[in-house]
Amino acid sequence: MKYFITIFFLSAIYAFSQIDESVIIDSDMTFEEAIAGINIPESIKNNLVLIDVQYYSFDGKLHQGQLLVHKSAAKDLIEIFEIIKEINFPVQRVVPIVKFGWNDDVSMRANNTSAFNYRKLRDANIVSYHSKGLAIDINPLQNPHIKRGKTIPEGAEYDKSRPGTITDSSRIVKEFRKRGWMWGGFWRSSKDYQHFEKRTN
Repeated sequence: MKYFITIFFLSAIYAFSQIDESVIIDSDMTFEEAIAGINIPESIKNNLVLIDVQYYSFDGKLHQGQLLVHKSAAKDLIEIFEIIKEINFPVQRVVPIVKFGWNDDVSMRANNTSAFNYRKLRDANIVSYHSKGLAIDINPLQNPHIKRGKTIPEGAEYDKSRPGTITDSSRIVKEFRKRGWMWGGFWRSSKDYQHFEKRTN
């Protein structure tokens, strides 16, 4: 019996170590680390949560990252990333934007998927839905923001045939819309293919 228990115990340790090694950790921050270096109103900070998500990256391997989001959006995004993982939709990386100095341009050039960022809209004096944790940008290099002929991030190209690109027929779009989110790819004045937001009162 002692021999059997020892073998079982060693097998369990081996299986656990194999599971651990099979997931590449892109982000493993604490909540305090994820909000460091920026002044956030308490009313917003108190509604933020840090969630872990898994996805297959462009290397074909399973990765784990983190999203800083409004607590009312957490369930939606956890469910959607389960679907992203299930359908093997490639996502480059998912890291809180603090790692990029709270600079959206730097984060986009790294093809980083992110949610919360306390900032104003481009060319406007109002805060973005990202500032509430109620928006997410996915694979910016495959899904740029195109407005008046200008593509952001610079050098990105929207090509529906490329892996990691979001289109109006993507299951991801359908799943977001089912949960009440809007997709920037349906906007009229510009096309923000990376962007989803959940508008609340």
